[in-house]
Amino acid sequence: MTPEPENRRFSLRDIARQLGVSHAAVSMALRDSPRISATLKEKIRNYAEQVGYRPDPMLTALASYRQSKSNPAIQAAIAWINAWPQPDELRSFREFDAYWLGASAAAEKFGYRLEEFRVGRECSPKRLHQILSTRGIRGLLLPPHREQPDWGDFPWSSYSLVRFGRSLGKPHTHIVTADQVANTMLAIHEILRRGYRRVGLVIEEKRLRESGHLFEGGYALAQRSIPDKDRVPVMALGALSAGEKSKSIATWIKKHKVEAIFTDLAEVPDLLGKQGIRIPDDVALAVTSVLDAQADAGIDQHPEEIGRVGLLMLNSLINDGARGIPKIFRQILVEGSWVDGSTLPDRR
Repeated sequence: MTPEPENRRFSLRDIARQLGVSHAAVSMALRDSPRISATLKEKIRNYAEQVGYRPDPMLTALASYRQSKSNPAIQAAIAWINAWPQPDELRSFREFDAYWLGASAAAEKFGYRLEEFRVGRECSPKRLHQILSTRGIRGLLLPPHREQPDWGDFPWSSYSLVRFGRSLGKPHTHIVTADQVANTMLAIHEILRRGYRRVGLVIEEKRLRESGHLFEGGYALAQRSIPDKDRVPVMALGALSAGEKSKSIATWIKKHKVEAIFTDLAEVPDLLGKQGIRIPDDVALAVTSVLDAQADAGIDQHPEEIGRVGLLMLNSLINDGARGIPKIFRQILVEGSWVDGSTLPDRR
């Protein structure tokens, strides 16, 4: 190798010249591209570290600008892992389908294609890894799951990972999700602003315990701005039948003189109906997500933005060569917006 003068900034072409490879190969190796062999990738990375290579931020910004103005050819796939028992059910939820749409659109901007891989009876986690490895896929998006899948000994260390929401306890990867605390505080504020005094939260105990939902945390913070006499305790539904849940909610509403409900449970209108409680005549209703509920007032969680940001986060992990379960856990929270609706009319 030709000696280089001290105190100079090394470029990709400098490294390529010293190692006798193309600058494109150097670029792909530093971005952890599967198109470069592991041996050559390690050689390039070691030399880049040895000479103290750092990307030029101005050139990086220029490249990003040029890429945003063009339509890059699809070079590789990003995997969307669906382990639902009934796989078609996942994207039947408008919220989760919007995650897909946002991530898919963002993937195309970076030359990727978002592709669904279904894990279950026809494809085991072991078989999934074989398929992904053969295809050179190194980035995985994990959408929400109603039940925790049995991943077996799937080698997460081979992949860059991002999950949407907190429903998946494993793998413990970085998260992009709705800001449930901020959204709940916003909702309670907007409900109070529309003339309601006694506002209650209805949640399911199992979801709170297993999925790590934080709506109750936002509700507790919002209660601090409410006079003590108007505060309503949380209605946490246990493992009850529909009839028992219905009676429990009706009793809670009567005891605490609840005027409006905020909930993440789509079945609340049906439970109220079983007791002859009318929405919004007897009690008003707002929901944590207006997309998949029997109510039109509440929060728009901006799921397409959540999907887009999830892909951006995954792309940064791929480019940084960050794989497997992180030692330091990160989460990106996307704040929602309030949506007025007929289920919570203005009482002022």
